[in-house]
Amino acid sequence: MAQSEDDVEDLAVAAEDAGERLDAFLARRGGRLSRSRYKALVKEGQVDVGGRTVVDPNYRVNGGETVSVALPEPEAPEPAPEAIPLEIVYEDDDLIVVDKPAGLVVHPGPGNWTGTLVNALLHHCGETLSGIGGVRRPGIVHRLDKDTSGLLVVAKNDRTHQALSEQFADHGRTGPLEREYVALVWGVPARRTGTVETALDRDPRNRQKQAVVKAGGRPAITRYTVAEVYGGGVASLLHCRLETGRTHQIRVHMAHIGHPLVGDHVYGAGFLTKAETLPEGIAAAVRAFRRQALHARRLAFRHPATGAVLDFTSSPPADMADLIERLRGMLITQT
Repeated sequence: MAQSEDDVEDLAVAAEDAGERLDAFLARRGGRLSRSRYKALVKEGQVDVGGRTVVDPNYRVNGGETVSVALPEPEAPEPAPEAIPLEIVYEDDDLIVVDKPAGLVVHPGPGNWTGTLVNALLHHCGETLSGIGGVRRPGIVHRLDKDTSGLLVVAKNDRTHQALSEQFADHGRTGPLEREYVALVWGVPARRTGTVETALDRDPRNRQKQAVVKAGGRPAITRYTVAEVYGGGVASLLHCRLETGRTHQIRVHMAHIGHPLVGDHVYGAGFLTKAETLPEGIAAAVRAFRRQALHARRLAFRHPATGAVLDFTSSPPADMADLIERLRGMLITQT
């Protein structure tokens, strides 16, 4: 029986319980599931009695035995259409390009089973979305973090999904795929243009984070250009181009070279006091900016059906644009 620390229910059979059917005993003493569900788990071999697996729900328990049940993970609900507004940049019969706002999760997952971009797309597109991405990721070719804003393309059919996925997997090496972000970071990189190339993997100390690793991991390449410098070097605006698409890639890479994103409380927590070096009005705006200052500003790819190269750009949303304008009041150099 497969068990883990969090999903096993152990019950001791008291003398007064002796002789009771196993499924009835579980329903009465366990109480977390219905009798029919416990009965099904018994038949599936998910129940041990006295250290041995019992598959007969009619088994009569004996006093002093311990009954262990492997409780299943809660089943993730299938996404339902939701009338969530979308900023549509482009749409045809094969694909849709949206400008995702910060705060919108792309696809359902633990803690975010509703209110996602997928829910919004299901409402807007109906049953035309590609199924190749799976039930909870229909049409999703690539993703943006919840608090990263900007351009994202979604496939409406499997042919388009497959073709776009191949372009993203190629990372623009042999085709027109381009992904460019604007990132507001602390400090100024030593080089005005540069490449960060590392391997990334889950942080062994925090599985919710990514980390640069020396062994194993997956290759990650980010190219950047410094566009503006603020306040004598307290912060700068970068244009970042992805040549790979790893989770949190830009955020981890910028932190790795000592210039984490403004507002990034995961990878730049040690830089939060930097705001105190700014004039009070700007410092208050930085403190109030509660997400990473990252926006997917450009997306270019070849249309799978027509062969035309589609190229889209998007300006940073109001909160990030306002912060940039405030910092521009301290503009020192522009490259």
